Amino acid sequence: MAEPLLIAKHDTTECHLLPGLANRHGLITGATGTGKTVTLQTLAENFSRIGVPVFMADVKGDLTGASQPGKIGDKLAGVLKERGLDLPTPLACPTTLWDVFGQQGHPVRATVSDMGPLLLGRMLNLNETQLGVLNMVFKIADDSGMLLLDLKDLRAMLTFVGDNAKEFTTEYGNVSAASVGAIQRGLLQIEQQGGSEFFGEPMLNIQDFMQTVDGHGVVNILAADKLMNSPRLYATFLLWMLSELFEQLPEIGDPDQPKLVFFFDEAHLLFNEAPKVLIERIELVVRLVRSKGVGVYFVTQNPLDIPDSVLAQLGNRVQHALRAFTPRDQKAVKATATTMRQKPGLDIETAITELAVGEALVSFLDAKGRPSVTERVFVLPPGSQLGPITPQQRQALMANSLVAGVYETTVDRESAYEKLKGRAESAPAAPAGTPAARSGGGTPVGTAGGAQPQESSFLNDLLFGTTGPRGGRKDGLVQTMAKSAVRTVGTNVGKEILRGVLGGIFGNKKR
Repeated sequence: MAEPLLIAKHDTTECHLLPGLANRHGLITGATGTGKTVTLQTLAENFSRIGVPVFMADVKGDLTGASQPGKIGDKLAGVLKERGLDLPTPLACPTTLWDVFGQQGHPVRATVSDMGPLLLGRMLNLNETQLGVLNMVFKIADDSGMLLLDLKDLRAMLTFVGDNAKEFTTEYGNVSAASVGAIQRGLLQIEQQGGSEFFGEPMLNIQDFMQTVDGHGVVNILAADKLMNSPRLYATFLLWMLSELFEQLPEIGDPDQPKLVFFFDEAHLLFNEAPKVLIERIELVVRLVRSKGVGVYFVTQNPLDIPDSVLAQLGNRVQHALRAFTPRDQKAVKATATTMRQKPGLDIETAITELAVGEALVSFLDAKGRPSVTERVFVLPPGSQLGPITPQQRQALMANSLVAGVYETTVDRESAYEKLKGRAESAPAAPAGTPAARSGGGTPVGTAGGAQPQESSFLNDLLFGTTGPRGGRKDGLVQTMAKSAVRTVGTNVGKEILRGVLGGIFGNKKR
């Protein structure tokens, strides 16, 4: 069994995270600038040291320093001495860099089918009706043997279903043209945000996150500074990866240490305006992924950002300072104080607003799975570098990575787009007897090579009508007059019949 991880201390008080209970999930909260990022790096480094792979999103661009040994400056050394903390031993973690856009790390891709309609609907911000149509499109694609790999496949499938809506109504339900249009517009927006680079093949193999080097767990860092400009894409992408872990990993119960620790930074984006069905899905994944050896740690500014149903499952907590400037902040302070295990002599509610940078209220699970009493301690700094690496160091990491060359080249095999395109190209010509065939593909009837006098053509169209490009007819004067006469005759006859019927009923003898 791995030794307990020393995360924070103050004087003789030490806070250890037990590896055997690290898969019971955790929460790191605090206002901006209070030390959440350093705490995240300290935890990741400790997990890596005992052979546990880690995944974390680098929102600000400064977590890549985990790949380089750290150097303690004079200012930080003075702070550590003042707090009675020893200088950390320099340590560099084996690191793999990832990037949805393929610029600052290895590309990360998923297929449209693997993402599924629920997560894709969240990314596109669809309402229930639109999500129903999207589910229908996925079902039709499955039944038709059409692979949905990238966005052009989904676009082609949407167009196909929209154009043939009547054929699918009986078996699948009504297809709303307005909903199809809304989904297409959403896809266009995602493409403009760079999401088209995320969908395709080769798709990420989740096992590539779970590697070790010389007994140290690999720290997987996703470049998310650019991705954060598209919050829904960011949140949906991380949730998809968490779902992949849940679906692919086998049940192992409670291991001596996690198989992977997943840090979900800026966690409020995951739950912001999320529909109830998605919240339920997240709650299910968080509750059950524990038995598959995965620990999930949410990192956010305010504990109120996490729904109660999820918050109740987070056993290991690190609470940095909160600012009680607004009513919501004051509510968060009180709520946090009541949910952490009280320690005699420690006023948690007051302490939360007084914590210094790097100081925190910490409560980890003890050996019996109970929350320990809350301690006011200082989080230990990591042994790796604080701050970002240089572009040259980034390129060196990518070149020497365990997955170098695996994901860089895209694969575009035959899928829905190619099949539908081929079907359209091989479609037979218009059958004889249709308006298009009778008019020679749009050439007016009675012409020779299309050379009909303009005046004659105009008169013919005026009197007898024209045929539209889709085979529809526009009446001429002859048809209009004939229909008017029929309506007039029909109306008069109808009136006479009605008078006769009513007269017979009421005994009216008047003529």
